[in-house]
Amino acid sequence: MKFLTLMRIVALFFILIFSFQITAQQNPNPERFYSSKHGKELFIEQFIDWDKKNSFSKGGILFVGSSSIRLWPTSQYFKGNIINRGFGGSHLSDIIYYFDHMVEKYAPKTILLYAGDNDIADNKSPEQVLDDFIDFTTLVNDKIAHCALVFISIKPSPSRWRYWPEMKMTNDLIKLYVRDHDNLYYLDTATPMIGENGRPFPELFVSDSLHLSTKGYDLWSSIANSFLDSISAENNSLKINLEHIKNMFK
Repeated sequence: MKFLTLMRIVALFFILIFSFQITAQQNPNPERFYSSKHGKELFIEQFIDWDKKNSFSKGGILFVGSSSIRLWPTSQYFKGNIINRGFGGSHLSDIIYYFDHMVEKYAPKTILLYAGDNDIADNKSPEQVLDDFIDFTTLVNDKIAHCALVFISIKPSPSRWRYWPEMKMTNDLIKLYVRDHDNLYYLDTATPMIGENGRPFPELFVSDSLHLSTKGYDLWSSIANSFLDSISAENNSLKINLEHIKNMFK
């Protein structure tokens, strides 16, 4: 009996060690994104250097996330104070790690976040991505006043189609969470990307079947612009109502 108990303890120990190793593999070192002089990807150090050499206005619209953000020519599709801080291959945990450099310093009025795509492809669970999203929303609420956070749904891509069930579950979890919290929004760009055959429209992607083509960004931008217009109208209506209430007590 003592031997069996000892064996169970040893087995539990190795299970815990194995679980820790899996978790460590699923949370890659964010320092890998800080600096590099090679390749076409953008790194944190480059954003910091750019900000030192150029002025930027606070209170704008910040696009942040992985390569789907980096490759999005946001200045061509959107008007106003637009800042793009996408870095390819990033997880949501990486964006959290660099929150001060990539988000807080710009004090945006609106954040459009695209993350979770690489996370799921690297075997993080939908629940883990939701937890990271909640951590990110906490940072936004604590450090940026009156900021609207918009989660752009994880896209269904042909090259990662085998991950779509987990990606869709992640979208659903975040959509449910957003419903119960102020200043949080879910932008459904995923549903219009899927045809009647239940698969993504291939023309929305470039040759790698992962990143968006011009048609893909046309679609995303149309949805995002309509959404941003609705938020702006909602805020203007709220201001008018508040002014009306104030005038009633004058």
